[in-house]
Amino acid sequence: MEKRTERDSFGEVTIPADRLWGPQTQRSLENFSIGKEKMPISLIKAYALIKKAAAQTNAELKKLDQGKAQAISKVCNEIVNGQWLSEFPLSVWQTGSGTQTNMNVNEVIAHLATKNQEIKVHPNDDVNMGQSTNDTFPTAMHIASVIKLKETLLPVLKEVQESLLGLEEKYEDTIKIGRTHLQDATPITFGQEISGWREMIKQNEWMIRQTLPSLLSLPLGGTAVGTGMNTHPDFAKRAIEKIAQWTTLDFVENPNKFHGLSSKDAFVFGHGALKTLAANAMKMANDIRWLASGPRSGLGEISIPANEPGSSIMPGKVNPTQAEVLTMVCVQVMGNDTTIGVAASQGNFELNAFMPVIIYNFMQSIHLLSDSLYLFNEKCIKGIAVVEEEMKRLVDQSLMLVTALSPHIGYDKASAIAKKAHEAGSTLKEAAVESGWVTEKEYEEYTDPSDMV
Repeated sequence: MEKRTERDSFGEVTIPADRLWGPQTQRSLENFSIGKEKMPISLIKAYALIKKAAAQTNAELKKLDQGKAQAISKVCNEIVNGQWLSEFPLSVWQTGSGTQTNMNVNEVIAHLATKNQEIKVHPNDDVNMGQSTNDTFPTAMHIASVIKLKETLLPVLKEVQESLLGLEEKYEDTIKIGRTHLQDATPITFGQEISGWREMIKQNEWMIRQTLPSLLSLPLGGTAVGTGMNTHPDFAKRAIEKIAQWTTLDFVENPNKFHGLSSKDAFVFGHGALKTLAANAMKMANDIRWLASGPRSGLGEISIPANEPGSSIMPGKVNPTQAEVLTMVCVQVMGNDTTIGVAASQGNFELNAFMPVIIYNFMQSIHLLSDSLYLFNEKCIKGIAVVEEEMKRLVDQSLMLVTALSPHIGYDKASAIAKKAHEAGSTLKEAAVESGWVTEKEYEEYTDPSDMV
């Protein structure tokens, strides 16, 4: 492999000749060859937006040569549009501030800007002008998170709600047995049961939206420790206005940079909403796979799409695989929440030095929830169908219809009827009429399931 040699403040470094990064990136590759987890591409694209805004702002403020600013901006646009992404290979497991990733971005942009424009662009003096990793890395975290929440997860939650609403309306009059404590309860309609799932997702959408204001607040301009040393007083305001305009999102300047650099509370709060979504998605997926269990030895009240064979040894077996994958995602998200909470608690003085692991887990949760809920909607929810005969059979044989007798004969007598029916293996109606406490006509009048929902 052909190599080139570059020099920085630490000395000479040998770099593959075809790579666009510089000495600090190469050192990071050699010093932190840990695991397979790489910095999220969405973070790199957010970083490119920051560098473009910084270059243009510094040019406006007469701090940076206009030609250099234009060259930097051109490269940043290319990165945002998906070019050069193989040039950002660094591990999540690096310095806790993300310095190597900031320098990876600076070095690649400087290399390309110099090559394209035949102007010598310096990664620190030009691309990183008026910035520090300590304010740009958390700013990139905020930008990437908001963009992904708005562009991927929130639209999926809308689609899930629409599908559930369609099923809710379709089955608004379909009566089934309710269940509490995994035991028979009084009847409900299947539409009512679905409405609970739909409302969960609706509430989750609302909760996620409540986390956006704190994520929209950017600490750019704080530089090393929050004081703004080595940057123009107007830099942050102007640069953030550009980022907000380009993304059409309401990004604002965090008025307290000491908070913005040292606290990751926005991510703890934001991921709390993602964990809540995971909890609700777990409940919905479990309900659906239980209701579809069988086909002959389970509850079997609904059918779900048969997407693929379910067994390598049992011919004809079909499993609720979309529910299984969604629940596995939910478990991962709950684990990510613990990681983020612990990492955010470890800020020391003027900086939190656990930022790479925070953003890696945050973005993973968004991606996993977006992808799995999209597929669960397309390949499971939309194909749900009621097995009406089974729903009716379970309602008719339920002992909990006896609840409707309590107002007429009292709790104790109603309880005795249910107990007798269960022990004798008879129907509730037979036990009730045999008790002498209600007539057949009264029983049928009092226990009409359609009056109970």
